Amino acid sequence: MSIVIADDHPLLLRGLTDFLVSKGYNIIGSAQDGKSAYNLIVKLKPKIAILDIRMPYKTGLEIAEECKKNNLDTKIILITFDKEEELFDKAKDFNVYGYILKEFAIEEIETCIESVKNNTPYFSEEIASYLNSSPINNNLEAINLLTKSELRIVKLISQNKTSMDIAEELSISVRTVDKHRSNIVAKLELDNKPTSLSIWANLNKGHF
Repeated sequence: MSIVIADDHPLLLRGLTDFLVSKGYNIIGSAQDGKSAYNLIVKLKPKIAILDIRMPYKTGLEIAEECKKNNLDTKIILITFDKEEELFDKAKDFNVYGYILKEFAIEEIETCIESVKNNTPYFSEEIASYLNSSPINNNLEAINLLTKSELRIVKLISQNKTSMDIAEELSISVRTVDKHRSNIVAKLELDNKPTSLSIWANLNKGHF
């Protein structure tokens, strides 16, 4: 599992790199700014890139956006001090696989990497509980309002499947999937942001 790490704070970069090397991870490159980090990803094609969100030249989010746009297979893990929901939404839009708060980086990074290796997104518990208090992660009792078909769709959404993937898997039309999605959003009383259902499904995947 090849990994590239980028952070514009040399001490944090060195600390995280040394820690992961000591745990047996294969760190194939490191960078102190976003432009160098993106070039490393393009050149070395690592399985995972662990990026600071705020770096000179390119932010971690901008790198994630470029990777998505150019269909690069590297899975992005972002490390940040930021808890803003808007950044979290953007991270989800750009297919970011992990989102860890810096103060818990050493404690959570191994769990995050192992989760990402299994194609399962990982978000700091601190962020999950922060979102728990926002309307996006409302009353779990609402799950009981969902039909079997809707629950099946929510489960597939929690695996980051697109409407097209779900339509193929369940042998139904994309239009039917989208109708189910809007019914689910209404029943769960989520807002209409494109990422709301995906975030809700990821945060509550243990409940269905």
